[in-house]
Amino acid sequence: MPLDPSLAIVLLSGGMDSMVCAGLAREAGHRVIALTVDYNQRHRCELEAAARVVAAIGAEEHLIAPLDLRSFGGSALTSDTAVPKDGAGAAGAAGIPVTYVPARNTIFLSLALGLAEARGAKHIYVGVNALDYSGYPDCRPAFVEAFEAMANLATRAGVEGDPFRFETPLLHMTKADISREAHRLGLDAGMSWTCYDPTADGLHCGECDACRLRAKGFVEADLPDPTRYAVEPRW
Repeated sequence: MPLDPSLAIVLLSGGMDSMVCAGLAREAGHRVIALTVDYNQRHRCELEAAARVVAAIGAEEHLIAPLDLRSFGGSALTSDTAVPKDGAGAAGAAGIPVTYVPARNTIFLSLALGLAEARGAKHIYVGVNALDYSGYPDCRPAFVEAFEAMANLATRAGVEGDPFRFETPLLHMTKADISREAHRLGLDAGMSWTCYDPTADGLHCGECDACRLRAKGFVEADLPDPTRYAVEPRW
């Protein structure tokens, strides 16, 4: 059976980027199946945010895949390593920050690909961003292009001449652009979650790189920031 071009798998973390990505998939006329990966990350508030986004965009299915990447470690998001709060991202080798999760997008896109083939979905949406990507290698255009090529060599649909399409509508947007898109789409940015190190009472810390980029985007977009921060972000 051919892949259904009206059906899209959206990798939905619960962050603002993935929220806007889901909204754009819906705007493009796709029926949305949302895939959230519970990888035992430090910022688990985003799982609740993902459920809010799913309800807001009217996804027809929401799957939460358990995958304990904390057993691997190797990142401040999947270990007890402190999340940097100095505005520099505590870059390691090649300028890649300690909040990089080893091969995360490769793993997540593999799950999305498997779900797409199982459900017969033609399109796979992922909210990677190459401009404000904080140094993560798996948010770059070359990575997405290579993964799409691999996907269409490694699946029955691909080798039978019905290739999957990987959609990255946020790839060349700034955080300000993404904030504006959320506003244009009528999506409440306050229901999304960004912070890597939430406080005990459920606030964005305001000091990690993710919070800083989020806050800066709203300022540059000249839009009100609905985020509740423990500390006012500076950059």
